[in-house]
Amino acid sequence: MTQAAHGWRSHYTLFLLLFVYTMSFIDRQIMGILMEPIKQEFDVSDTAMGALSGLTFALFYSALAIPFGRFADRTNRRNFVAYCCAAWSAMTALCGMAVGFWSLALARVGVAVGEAGGGPPSISMIADHYPPQQRGRAMGVYLLGPQLGILLGLTTGGWIAQHYGWRSAFIWMALPGLLAAFLLRFSGVEPRRGHWQTDATRQETPPPVEPILSMVRDLWSSASFKRITLGAILMGFAGYGIGIWTPAFLVRSHGMTLQGAGIVMGLLGGFAAALGSLFSGWLCDKLTRRDVRWRLGVPALGCLLALPLGVAFFLMPAGQNWQVGTLLIPHAIGFYLLFGFTAVWWAAPVYASMSDLIAPHRRASGLAVFNLGLIMFGGGIGPVAIGLLSDYLVPVFGNEALRWSLAASTGICFAIGTCYFLWAVKPYGQEQPLADKRDL
Repeated sequence: MTQAAHGWRSHYTLFLLLFVYTMSFIDRQIMGILMEPIKQEFDVSDTAMGALSGLTFALFYSALAIPFGRFADRTNRRNFVAYCCAAWSAMTALCGMAVGFWSLALARVGVAVGEAGGGPPSISMIADHYPPQQRGRAMGVYLLGPQLGILLGLTTGGWIAQHYGWRSAFIWMALPGLLAAFLLRFSGVEPRRGHWQTDATRQETPPPVEPILSMVRDLWSSASFKRITLGAILMGFAGYGIGIWTPAFLVRSHGMTLQGAGIVMGLLGGFAAALGSLFSGWLCDKLTRRDVRWRLGVPALGCLLALPLGVAFFLMPAGQNWQVGTLLIPHAIGFYLLFGFTAVWWAAPVYASMSDLIAPHRRASGLAVFNLGLIMFGGGIGPVAIGLLSDYLVPVFGNEALRWSLAASTGICFAIGTCYFLWAVKPYGQEQPLADKRDL
């Protein structure tokens, strides 16, 4: 049932959507901790593993994201997200039953198809559950999903893989996703579309379906939409690549076990990034009360702070460790924690700004266009490019090639991403106050 929910029902639905998003990220990113055992069993290159973890997923996700978003703009978003969650969770379980590289690739395609319908409709729902002045914090909570996914997926997945094999990790990680789908479908609230629009701009009936190319052309004519999207693509390129390859980097360059790498990235890195996501949403809403342009000032500031921290993490030499029980934690992890805290500052403010810019009747579709660039070029090409560069650098750096590949991609992406977010500040300030009047 569609309701104009706000209050505890909105908060409850937000946490269900967070649960769903967390499971999607576990199912997407668990490849990071399982990269080494899968590569060894199937005897393939870093390039092939980068394609499996990134490009294979991104191609099919991107192909279906816009049509799924358009469908979600015309139907019950809660039900649609729940059904997609059930589908990708089932396909994750099938990954654990793969008999070879290509059967695993096909199962990953199934995960991508299901996840293509999850993100944009969820963000569209959140925008209708919360007023604009609270969206930064709401998006900050929702965007805990990747951090919780890293925390739970890498630590738990790493432990399962260490003791029972990588196939068991896929199968066990699929079960909570089925529970999330059930809870959302039967207890979540579908909000009234466009609930927070002014009376003058609210449309009681949705406008006719517009051609895809017309919608994309209209969105791309917005200078702020274009520049924000380009900045986010660079963050996705670096972020997905780092998420996929950092466990392998810790194993190769710092001699950690799969379980140890999962604990470091999951418990420590995931916790730092979760704090960063919540802090950036709070900071965004606080500063936006003074000047709406801080919606993009916060992402630019986060990228600027994260750049040197990320490069320092990847380039810090191995050999110096803290010992916690039987676990040796490299000193470089100190930089990783600070990097994880600041590197996520872009996400919540960017999604809040997009929710302000895009009209409710096309919000899921517009966010799907935005995610198309983020996933296709960022999530798809990022892991592959880092794998290619790593293979290319092997003759020069040997076992340390991945270290230099990650450092280079982090430095370049965060430097240019900062410039794009700053470049978008002025047009966003001009366009955002007109968000209810423009057909964006």
